[in-house]
Order: sequence, then structure tokens, then C-alpha cells
Amino acid sequence: MVNIVIRCAHYLMIILISGYTWQSFAYFGKKTEKQKRNTAYRQNICLLGVHFLGYLTGYLVTGNEGLILLYGAQVVYFLCVIFLVQIIYPESNRMLISHMCMLLNIGFIILVRLSFRMALKQFVLVCIGTALISVIPWIMKRCKELRRFAWLYGMVGVFLLLLVFLTADTTYGAKLFLGMGVFTFQPSEFVKLVYVFFIAAMFEKSTSLWQVAKVSVMAAIHVLLLVVSKDLGGALIFSLVYLLMLYAASRKNIYLFGGLICASAASYIAWRMFDHVQVRVTAWLNPWQVIDTKGYQITQSLFAIGSGGFLGVGLYKGSPGQIPVVEQDFIFSAIAEELGGISAICVILICLGCLLLFLNISLQSESMFYRYLAYGLAVMYGIQVFLTIGGAIKLIPSTGVTLPLVSSGGSSAISTLCMFAVIQGLYISDEAKKGW
Repeated sequence: MVNIVIRCAHYLMIILISGYTWQSFAYFGKKTEKQKRNTAYRQNICLLGVHFLGYLTGYLVTGNEGLILLYGAQVVYFLCVIFLVQIIYPESNRMLISHMCMLLNIGFIILVRLSFRMALKQFVLVCIGTALISVIPWIMKRCKELRRFAWLYGMVGVFLLLLVFLTADTTYGAKLFLGMGVFTFQPSEFVKLVYVFFIAAMFEKSTSLWQVAKVSVMAAIHVLLLVVSKDLGGALIFSLVYLLMLYAASRKNIYLFGGLICASAASYIAWRMFDHVQVRVTAWLNPWQVIDTKGYQITQSLFAIGSGGFLGVGLYKGSPGQIPVVEQDFIFSAIAEELGGISAICVILICLGCLLLFLNISLQSESMFYRYLAYGLAVMYGIQVFLTIGGAIKLIPSTGVTLPLVSSGGSSAISTLCMFAVIQGLYISDEAKKGW
């Protein structure tokens, strides 16, 4: 009987995730506020249904009573985020809230399946992060002079990255984390935000050759500090974000193509200089020849995705633990194995929905600073999603980048929550909403 319930719960989860995803894109076709509100409510029902079925499966399989308490706490969290945000910020974008909660929901379910302790830690950090970022939309709406602190944003980013290079211990071949007692955090995740603020504020003033040169020097300092810390995934993200923001602000093809050529040359140099880059490229080109060594991680990822098929093997029925660092870099593979290819595609579409919302807010803003800011955050988010999923399916070499809001990692989760809060602040800002 228990097995029947688990199997039915599995198929119902796929249906609800698919229904949620369908409503995400149907939302854009709704004309009235009432229609949009009803769509959001249906999404919330799907979200809570997926959450319940995921934890029900976990309890029936493991018998861990701690799951009941964690489930209850997360239900309270989701209800507070969904409804309190709309009370505090009545003009907030409901779809953005729903997507944020759904990605967190899927992450919680998979992390609980991998490790209860890890999932509990992630949930606590998400709660702390949500409380801290709750004032960001208020600040964005009332502070009209954020563009004036461009050089402050740049210097803060350089200082934090320099601090990492000088004091951080090496983890997975790179300097990533700073310690604060029993806690550690990854400064580069937060530098991403101030980095975009810096570029947006500078390009809002001018896109003259001299201005581009100054911004390029500061961007290069950020990237070089990441390179010497061997955080090459972060360096790639920072480089691409700057290049695309420069092109969007200047509309000059020479910057785009020149930047791509420089990026290609830098990638080749990194491949020749760093052993771990050579390992990842070798594993990407032909992992089957080095399946027992360099290609073990990516081949296990491909095995997991292939064994899941379209419908998945079911929660707690697969072997995601066979993939090294599955909870961070390869959590997409765990989703595809146990929840199925359909659910994995839905995760991609939900992430795409977030990206479209970011870009839509950027295009609708009359303030150039806010327009560049929303666009930069959209690019940052989209690149990170592409690198994570692309690495998991062997489309590109693995870069060690996490899937925003889904993968384990408190710094990544909190910085992404900050990103969503900034976008929400732009959406409700009087200045940014001119012309809506």
C-alpha cells in the first residue's frame, strides 16, 4: 500500500510541476489584475501540493519524524512570503514571488532527499536571508540616488575579492570562502550584485570611450582577482556580464566581438595555466575514456539523467549520491534522475520565466540606471543557470557554478534572494515604473 501511495505521489508531483509551469506562461496572456491574481493562486496551490507530496514521500520512505517539523516550518515560510509580501508591498510582482518560492521548494525537496542536516541548514539560511532582504524593495522605492555611489560599489567589490585572495583557504582548488567563527560565506556571490550596480551607474552617466575605459579597468580588476583566486567560473560570469552590459549600453558591435575574441583568448590561456581547467576540459571532450578518474563526475551525471527518463525513477529510488558534489554543481542531474526529464525541463522553463520577467522590467523602465541594473541582473542570473545546467548535461565544461535558489549553498541562496528583491524593488519603484 505504501509503495502505491509513493508511486501515485510521484506522478502527481510531475503533473503539479507541469501545471505550475503552464500557468507561468499563461500569466503573460492575462489582461486583468483579477485574472493574474487567480493564476497566481493556482500556482500557489501547485507549489504547496508539490511540497506536500515531496515530504510525504520522504516520510514514508525514511520514517524520519524530523521531516514533519521541517515540512511545517517550510509551509509557514512559503505562506508568509506569498501573502505577507503582497500585504507589505501591494504592488509587488506575484509571478516573481511564485517563481522564487517554487525554485526554493524544489531545492528543499531534493536537498532533504540527499541530506536532512544539509537541507535544514539551507532552510535556516534562507529564512535569515529572506528576513534581511525584506527591506530592499522599500529602499529601492525611496532612495532615488543609488546611482551616485558608482565608485563605492566598485571599491567594495574589489576590497572583498582582494580579501578572499589574501586570507581565504583553498577549497576544490580555488579560494572561495571567508570564515566568520563557525560560519563561512562566499564574498563573490555578493560582489556580483554590487558589480552590476557599479556598471549600471557608470554607463547611466555616459558610454564615451573614456568612460568605457574606466569601467573596463575596474571590471578587469574584478576578473583578475577571481582568476588569481582560481575562481574561474566566477571570472567567466563577471566577464560575460560586463561584455553584455557594455554592448547593451553602447550598441557597438566592435565592443561585443572584440570582447568575445579577448574572452576566447583568456579561456585558452586559462586552459594552459590551470590543471583543474584541463581536467574539466578533458572530461568534457571525452569523459568515457577517463571514466574512472577525470570523467567520473560528468559520466555519473549523464548516467543519472539517462536513467531518469521522462518520468524519473522516483524520490529516494535513484542514486544521486554517486555524483560528487551533487548538492551544488550537479543538483540538476539529481532532479532529472528522480523527478524525471519532464520535471527537469519545467525547472529550466521556470528559470526562463524568471529571466523574462527580469528583462521585461528592464525594458519597461524609463530610468536608464534602473534599466541597465535590471538587465545586468537578468544577464547574471541567466548565465549562471546556463553554466550550471550546461555543465550537468555536458553541453559545456563544468564550471563549478550553482543553480540559483536550488543548489545547496547559503551564500548563493541569499545573494539570489537579494537579486530577486532588487528586481522586485525596481518593479514597484515609482521612477522605474514610469510608462507601465
